[in-house]
Amino acid sequence: MTTGDYGLVSIVMPSYNCGAYIAQAISSVLAQTYRHWELLVVDDGSDDDTAAVLSTFSDPRIRYIRHDVCRGAAVSRNTALRMACGRWVAFLDSDDLWDAAKLERQLSFMVANGYSFSCTCYRETNESGRLSGIVVSSPRRITKRALMLYCWPGCLTVMYDARVMGILQVADIKKRNDWALWLKASRHADCYLLDECLASYRRRTGSIASSNYPTLIAWHYRMYRRAEGMNALLALAMTACNLVFGVLKKTIYEKRK
Repeated sequence: MTTGDYGLVSIVMPSYNCGAYIAQAISSVLAQTYRHWELLVVDDGSDDDTAAVLSTFSDPRIRYIRHDVCRGAAVSRNTALRMACGRWVAFLDSDDLWDAAKLERQLSFMVANGYSFSCTCYRETNESGRLSGIVVSSPRRITKRALMLYCWPGCLTVMYDARVMGILQVADIKKRNDWALWLKASRHADCYLLDECLASYRRRTGSIASSNYPTLIAWHYRMYRRAEGMNALLALAMTACNLVFGVLKKTIYEKRK
């Protein structure tokens, strides 16, 4: 297949006060070798210069939606997912970056293998964009059970086929709502890893990935309770399992290169 044959990709980009980074994120979408996409930027009531930065982009494939007040990333993703027109749905937060071949390589991988849910490897940078040397992968096949134990895919690497998944909506939880979304997708299909590093994750101060363990435990527990509807005892047990598998991920799937 040649570029453009795979169908429209809807790219979901929630944003809150990311005016310092969002131009780079959008530019990495504009640089994609696969050109058949729409970018849904949901500005969640930012009070910085995000709107001004967005006004500098005139590409008609970029759709800008603004919430009057901050409602959280879950609501922003839900807004974009309801408006998405593409067969494929991909995710890129407004402070992260894609390599130019990301969409094309991932679509080719999915179509060639008949997959409807996939992720890729990604590299980490610091807040200023400097490479840390860490590359993160995941198991090659992530089942619903495996995903329940730990959030293996990086949000900026996930893509799924909306013809299989339908219009997904996630519970309104402040953190870990991306994981809750992957759990909904996993009810329809397993997630498969394209073992190529095609994206850059910006590790910022105050992010969930930078949180201390008590904070992480609290957000994981809330995800199990509110998004998955587990009772308190089961949610506690799953949170404990999650911490164990978090150590496993750092040991096996995070490599310094």
